[in-house]
Amino acid sequence: MTRSKSAIISVESLCYEYPGRRALDNVTFDIAKGSITALVGPNGAGKTTLLRCLAGMDRPLGGAIDIAGIDVVSEPRKSHRVSGYLSDFFGLYETLSVRQSLTYVARANLLDSASVNSVVESTATDLGLGDRLEQTTATLSRGLRQRVAIAQAIIHRPEIVLLDEPASGLDPEARFQLGEMFLALQKRGMTLVVSSHILAELESYSSHMLILRDGRIIDHRNLRETDIELRRIEIRATEGMDQLEQWLQTKAPISDVQRFEDRLVITLNAADYESARLLKDLVDVEFPITHFAEISEDLQQSYLHSIADSERRL
Repeated sequence: MTRSKSAIISVESLCYEYPGRRALDNVTFDIAKGSITALVGPNGAGKTTLLRCLAGMDRPLGGAIDIAGIDVVSEPRKSHRVSGYLSDFFGLYETLSVRQSLTYVARANLLDSASVNSVVESTATDLGLGDRLEQTTATLSRGLRQRVAIAQAIIHRPEIVLLDEPASGLDPEARFQLGEMFLALQKRGMTLVVSSHILAELESYSSHMLILRDGRIIDHRNLRETDIELRRIEIRATEGMDQLEQWLQTKAPISDVQRFEDRLVITLNAADYESARLLKDLVDVEFPITHFAEISEDLQQSYLHSIADSERRL
């Protein structure tokens, strides 16, 4: 399969089916090394299925998955050496201590027995569990249990970490700490793919967004880069909205005009000076403009905009 030079994950024409339903339909994308990708979409979109396929837990009907140069479909066990996976409904052995839990997973991942103790202690310290090593997991809070589960997923120092709804059930403080933890893992060179419905938290640490809907990718974008040639501008006027809408539709740099109850939102294919020129033209033809401003989208708005665009294309 063709793979981008910067990609650590490459997926091509991936398909997966449950009886009577196609959960993934010709999914193709690359994920850059060192990124944190927010995997988002409505319930039933295929997010968990995609993560399980990437983790080598489920075998797809067709397509290819390359993780760090390993063919996941043909060599799933080999791919487990370079990836860590946290499922939505993770389990812990409640009678084991944190130390025993991490030691068990470290040995299961074939870590050198001579280095297991130091790896367990350093991983626990990195995740704020250094003072909890002798506690049984049953006595820990939900947030600390989540940290143990993440520690188990990264104990073997994987290049890629796949997390399915890791913030589920956590309080706001624990969710914030989780985001800080993900950024720390990124700084250590790990690539993360995080599925979540909590877009506000995802925005604080994600570098990319991958949107799934009905088993298909409808958008995949770099959240840290903006296209200076493509701007969305909100315009309001005291009157004459019909005439204003018609006038805007005649302007070549404008690729889209959306009408809302009390405003117009346009997509302008131009640089800053064109925005200024458009405003000047509006004033020159004496439209009573009361508001003219670029829309700065957060992750939630960007997600909803992508969903709306996909619906218009149907």
